[in-house]
Amino acid sequence: MKQTLLILAVLAGTTVGRAQNKKTMDKNTIGQKVENLLSKMTLEEKVGQMNQYNGFWDVTGPSPKEGNAALKYEHLRKGWVGSMLTVRGVKEVKAVQKIAVEESRLGIPLIIGFDVIHGYKTLSPIPLAEAASWDMEAIQNSAKVAASEAAASGINWTFGPNVDISRDARWGRVMEGAGEDPFLGSKVAEARVKGFQGNDLASPLTIAACAKHFAAYGFAEAGRDYNTVDISNATLYNTVLPPFKTAKEAGVRTFMNSFNILNGVPATGSSFLQREILKGKWGFDGFIITDWASIREMVAHGFAKDGAEAAEKAVEAGADMDMESHLYIAELVKLVKEGKVSEKLIDDAVRRILRVKHELGLFDNPYKYCDEKREKEIIGSKANNDAVLDMAKKSIVLLKNEGNLLPLKKNGQKIALIGALAADKNSPLGSWRIASDDNTAVSVLEGMQQYKGNTLVYEKGADLTTGKTTFLDELVFNTTDRSGFEAAKSAAKNADVVVMVLGEHGFQSGEGRSRTNLDLPGLQQELLEEVYKVNPNIVLVLNNGRPLALPWAAENIPAIVEAWHLGTQAGNAVAQVLYGDYNPSGKLPMSFPRNVGQVPIYYNQHSTGRPVNSDNNVFWSHYMDVEKTPLFAFGHGLSYTTFKYGEPKLGKKVYAKGEPVKIAVNVTNTGNYDGKEVVQLYIRDIAASLSRPVKELKGFELVSLKKGETKTVTFTLTDKELGFYNNEGEYLVEPGIFKVFTGTSSDNVQEAEFELK
Repeated sequence: MKQTLLILAVLAGTTVGRAQNKKTMDKNTIGQKVENLLSKMTLEEKVGQMNQYNGFWDVTGPSPKEGNAALKYEHLRKGWVGSMLTVRGVKEVKAVQKIAVEESRLGIPLIIGFDVIHGYKTLSPIPLAEAASWDMEAIQNSAKVAASEAAASGINWTFGPNVDISRDARWGRVMEGAGEDPFLGSKVAEARVKGFQGNDLASPLTIAACAKHFAAYGFAEAGRDYNTVDISNATLYNTVLPPFKTAKEAGVRTFMNSFNILNGVPATGSSFLQREILKGKWGFDGFIITDWASIREMVAHGFAKDGAEAAEKAVEAGADMDMESHLYIAELVKLVKEGKVSEKLIDDAVRRILRVKHELGLFDNPYKYCDEKREKEIIGSKANNDAVLDMAKKSIVLLKNEGNLLPLKKNGQKIALIGALAADKNSPLGSWRIASDDNTAVSVLEGMQQYKGNTLVYEKGADLTTGKTTFLDELVFNTTDRSGFEAAKSAAKNADVVVMVLGEHGFQSGEGRSRTNLDLPGLQQELLEEVYKVNPNIVLVLNNGRPLALPWAAENIPAIVEAWHLGTQAGNAVAQVLYGDYNPSGKLPMSFPRNVGQVPIYYNQHSTGRPVNSDNNVFWSHYMDVEKTPLFAFGHGLSYTTFKYGEPKLGKKVYAKGEPVKIAVNVTNTGNYDGKEVVQLYIRDIAASLSRPVKELKGFELVSLKKGETKTVTFTLTDKELGFYNNEGEYLVEPGIFKVFTGTSSDNVQEAEFELK
């Protein structure tokens, strides 16, 4: 038996060794091919690889004859375009690829990029909602589904995942990220990179991922998009950068830099971020693309006097590909010939770009993503719809459920469904879904109509918006037309239970959608209060892309369901949760404030010198008009069942540095339903060379428990979880006293203590 095991071990080692050798050989082979091609390229062709154009004409139609489109078309034929974005569909992609491959001198294939943010045609929940699942397997599968549909449509590169950490719900782009916490954000970043890229980047069903926005975009002052960022090195290294580093370690092949300045320097022109950290300390060998026209925007920032200087500063800083500022193609050749930019910088950028194209298999078959049969079979398939429905159910968070109003009974009830969003088939798709078709979401009304045992009456109450609602429009909200109020109140008065679907329109969050109020827009709050007067038995279902401030609802409404913008299968997911066919298990990835004056608010804050009212007077860190705690804390989320936690148990009280710290906690399902619970572990380093947060998430586990069942959940803390970065970016693990906290949310924990020698 021992001999058999030894043989198996040797064989396994040989297999692993062969796989590693093959990877090394493939890398070496690609490197040789890249160098061979690079030696044949003119300076103009090299710079062309660093140039990305937006789709600029109907590729399957006639060629443009004049204007800017004609110029771009000529550049494409000359091999002066390395990538295109927003070209989609097999016919379109194949046509544009054919020009690059068959009409240019060297036939270098294009890499086709697209914003695949939470799905392609079949949409999953927005990324912030997915993060609320705390289910990394489901999130990875969601990205895999998105990649398969995008790849089937000819696309081979997504501008995602967004791994920006943000503590400010005013910033509309919180909907694209994983919330406020770097530990959870890092886990989500890894899951999404692996989902997009799979195990084989050359597969026709995977696409290259792009970690964005590098860096600190989520810390824009006042939550205003594109605004200045000015943060400490401690925040940069410990909060902002960890998800990016994790994405790099997960194998992400591209990065995108951010619009903002960081400590006075635009990220696009920051050699500190791009060359020193990313390409230097982290050893990233993929390529960096700018965000849309961000090289040109360095002039507006006051960092470059003109386009030529902006191009010079960007390439020197390490930005490899220019998205739509047209400055590399216009200026770099001249800058090199004038001796202002070294051609070695150009060669380095082009090597990186060509390497990724080889890894995607584009040189072996430029049309590998262009299979019309595959396109028809995969996009919108039943399997993909089933997958996004599963993701949507897992993303829902039960915020409140007084009196066990939920789940709804399936028979014999009169239910009034109220709110314009309840019947909306467009808004639930959310923002950043430019490949999806309008009005293709399952509405909550349609989802609830599948349950035939109750009497369901729908009333709109009031329109949410007036005028156009498109991706490019500023939304205008209805603040005057209350003509539907009386019908809504009449329906509510005659109902056993009222379900109200309220919140933000799907286009009210996302890029350029900053808010100074985080309440229910339009007439929705007034409608909610009017309905409450005639029937307080209300289930409030929230549709939103960011945390909202809802103090009145939190105090008065018995049941609140956070349903976000859940994508294609939104209504079915909501209905199945409301009726108890799915027991919610989601937890908040961002704190919900009591009012906008608390923002930014986050759980992993640092203690002030006066954290409590120890002297029984006014001079301590607080607000005079509201508690300083959040309305709903990070990690909060209820279930239809209940869970009881035991105290956290440590293996011992003192650990040597480098020794794993084991923590065990018993969790019991004490309710009447089977359910899932996200068991959370936090730590606090009591005294360190840099002040550490009052709590830091360092572990979590999603466990399934049958009613009455107890499970022991075990966590292990290593140097990776116990340390932190100092202001020079050095990672430290210091001896001292640590507290550990286990529980159901960041504000509902039990603690233990150990010493690290």
